[in-house]
Amino acid sequence: MKPTTPLPLLASMLMAWSTSAPGQSTSTLQAFGATAGLGPEQVAVVVNEEDPASVALAEHYRLVRKIPAGNLVRVRIPGSPRRLTAAQFADLRRQLDAQLAADIQVLALAWTAPYAVDCQSITAALALGFEPGLCERTCAPSRASPYFDSNSQRPYTDLGIRLAMLLPSEPAGLGEQLIERGWHADRSRPAADAYFLITSDTARNSRVRFFPPSSHLAGSELNIHTIRAEQIEYRHDIMVYETGAVRVDKLETLSFLPGALADHLTSAGGDLLGDGQMSALRWLEAGATATYGTVSEPCNYWQKFPNPQILLKHYLRGETAVEAYWKSVAWPAQGVFVGEPLAAPYRR
Repeated sequence: MKPTTPLPLLASMLMAWSTSAPGQSTSTLQAFGATAGLGPEQVAVVVNEEDPASVALAEHYRLVRKIPAGNLVRVRIPGSPRRLTAAQFADLRRQLDAQLAADIQVLALAWTAPYAVDCQSITAALALGFEPGLCERTCAPSRASPYFDSNSQRPYTDLGIRLAMLLPSEPAGLGEQLIERGWHADRSRPAADAYFLITSDTARNSRVRFFPPSSHLAGSELNIHTIRAEQIEYRHDIMVYETGAVRVDKLETLSFLPGALADHLTSAGGDLLGDGQMSALRWLEAGATATYGTVSEPCNYWQKFPNPQILLKHYLRGETAVEAYWKSVAWPAQGVFVGEPLAAPYRR
């Protein structure tokens, strides 16, 4: 993780958080309002017909989430490579464009690989378009997302962006677990905890300025814990866990609630099947429902990772995991979104 010089903060990117001491009740949630969020009729489930696991997972997801049969989109990606070339991606794009209806707002990609296109994530390439030459400038600012912290409830209709999220087909059984967690999360509004860790890894602490203060959000029954620690252990009822580290220990001791969001700021968390750093898949295996990681060296621009305040704001408003995660990343070109897109524990 290469450090960068922080860019000036924009006041419009900050939320008004209470500065109350830990344990004091706040009314922050009431200021968020409520939103309808996206629904299954607006989701296309994209299946790789060359991958039997993808085929089975896609149909299971469609049935559980009651996604219309006409929203099942079939493509062929021979060999399921981890990274597509520009030519391979252009072929995938042609297959998709020939089948997608105008009212589709979200692409649920029912596979683990491919998760990148050259140095760009596949979710960003599909949503925002392929960026040639990104491999020569991965440590520079990348294309800004017009969906960042937006109020849009129809990203494709409003902005021409179809949100994309991987629903992983491997390791075996993980995708089915995520589908079950997402379904159980809906409207659950549980008493829960959110953890934001300030670690000793200075280079990976670039977004700590956005960690909300420790507090209790009475309207959502969410307890926020912003602490200095390398990791947490033996904690339960976790809805959010964000930190900065090459790898995160003690995940096996934790209990995540259905709909939980978790990620770690590091260079290669989005190299899902790599072994250089901790894969974002480890969060999902530990019990989270959605996560995020970068597929190429991003340097530590906070804009390339989920902004904790914006993520919380949109999730607590009742938006889905795919909406809240996508809205929280200002420069998502190198980041892959992974999980169950429709999980919405705070929908009313």
